[in-house]
Amino acid sequence: MSQPPPQGSPGEQGGFGAPYEPQPGAYGEPGQQQHQPQPGPYGPPPTPSYGYPQSQPQPPTVPYGYPQSQPHPPTELHGYPQPPTVPYGQPQQPPSGGSGGGGRSRGRVAGLVAAVLAGVLVIGAGVWFAVGGDDGADDKKSVAKESTAPKKPSGEPGPKLTPAPGAAELNKGRKDGEAKVRWLQKNDVDVPQAGVGVRGPWITGGIVAKAMYRTASGYSLDDGSQKWSLRLPADVCGAPTHPSPDGKIVIALREDTIEGADCEKLQMIDLTTGKAGWTATLDRSSMTDGLSNIVMAVNGDVLTVGRTTRTDAYRISDGKHLWDRLPGFCQPYGFTSGDVPLAAVDCRKRPGDDATPDEEVRRMDPATGKTVWTYKVKKGWRIDRFYSVEPPVVSLRKDEDTVEPQWAIALLSNDGTLLAQPDPGKEQFEIECGEPDENLEDCLGATAGGDTFYLATKPAHVDGEFTNSVVAFDMKTGKMKWKVPAPPAQTLHPMRVEDGKVLLYLTPPYSKGENGGGIMALGPQGGALQTVLRHPASAGGAEQVFEPVVRYTDGRSLVAAGRVSAENDAEEMDLETIIAFGD
Repeated sequence: MSQPPPQGSPGEQGGFGAPYEPQPGAYGEPGQQQHQPQPGPYGPPPTPSYGYPQSQPQPPTVPYGYPQSQPHPPTELHGYPQPPTVPYGQPQQPPSGGSGGGGRSRGRVAGLVAAVLAGVLVIGAGVWFAVGGDDGADDKKSVAKESTAPKKPSGEPGPKLTPAPGAAELNKGRKDGEAKVRWLQKNDVDVPQAGVGVRGPWITGGIVAKAMYRTASGYSLDDGSQKWSLRLPADVCGAPTHPSPDGKIVIALREDTIEGADCEKLQMIDLTTGKAGWTATLDRSSMTDGLSNIVMAVNGDVLTVGRTTRTDAYRISDGKHLWDRLPGFCQPYGFTSGDVPLAAVDCRKRPGDDATPDEEVRRMDPATGKTVWTYKVKKGWRIDRFYSVEPPVVSLRKDEDTVEPQWAIALLSNDGTLLAQPDPGKEQFEIECGEPDENLEDCLGATAGGDTFYLATKPAHVDGEFTNSVVAFDMKTGKMKWKVPAPPAQTLHPMRVEDGKVLLYLTPPYSKGENGGGIMALGPQGGALQTVLRHPASAGGAEQVFEPVVRYTDGRSLVAAGRVSAENDAEEMDLETIIAFGD
């Protein structure tokens, strides 16, 4: 299928509410933290513009985690050099002769610099970060349509497709110390011309499941064989990042197959069997209840669905509706999945108020809607993403009424008290998240654990390849602790902290090299990279899928495509969508 048409897009991760107010002529002092419930309505989730850039064409083969823009001379931002920022959602062309596509970054890619912005960027012990501006793109997502392009006459065949290699062929070149390719899953769903995003993968009970377009599917984690497939009545438009502990997921579907249909239908699916369970329809009691974008999360047996003006909570096991609007002016518009439910909360005087609302981070009980603690975000800033939930690390942006969209990061304690902001020095950083209208977590390139926050630097072009580093910050002070470089021609991306060590995804070299990608680890003191699972160098091309999503569990790793798109039907069905590694 053909690539989506160009659209305008900004290219950054803007900042939201600043952690505290600046003092004129001096560093600001931390604001007072509120630790009691704060009732109220809810506002729209942050939805920065996205799409495809209108600027110069991109290199035809750019692997995951690498800068997507052509080299430019740096522009000046308040006296500090600021490289151009990569537009969010920017496409990349599949590699010619490759095995499945050179993936574009799966989300917003932000370049950071330390900047002094007239008492706004430099405050307290931390430094505000600023990112590049946009090019006037609108915020509306185009709806994919079925391909109507005429087929070539039989007398004019297209170029013959060379099938991508399978697991057995990739394993022929495996060296000592490299894990084997367990299996490759190729695309098995005919998708619209512009391509579609993939929800998942979700791993539970020996099953790897995903949902895309109008199909949900489950595969054996052991050998990749399909275990079930469920045809859906309309397009998938939302899903949580993680399933429930007993292997259930609730996905959102559009109300109809027509263009622009609301995202209002819920469908529970048992991922171990593929059986469809309960369904529900989100209530739309007023015109301010926007259903074009929703934020879904799973916390135990509770599903939350956040949207403009409210969040709805359901019990996953039986579909019982638990709560929706809370009393007062503040309403959560999105939760994080997992054991620690953090909520992004929007406070406005009345529903539909056009004024920029105040925002708060709250830890909440998703089963009741009760607040445990509250961190108030500086006025005019908005919650963007959660890079970590325990300890809480919040990405904030400010892109309204400003010349340059701004980005900030707040490091919080586990009771919601502001600790610090990272001091970047002269480093530039890059974090890759999902689509801007999707969930609030599952970013690659930033994580935290214990007293350390980890960030990936923006890749630099060295000897014809790209490489980067991982930087660690002290959670209590925001000061840099150490910096560890990636191997030459490869990039490192923090995933999560496990057993006191940060797990990192190591990309394979873009050009064929002696080393493959894999899962690496670093201790809280830095030092030498530790190999957790080394992917074979022979599979490096297969790892370069569209918008990769990386999972690692029980000694096995998955690299899955976050998007399926191709030039024609034959190429579309030859795209790798999941590659599994491990012995």
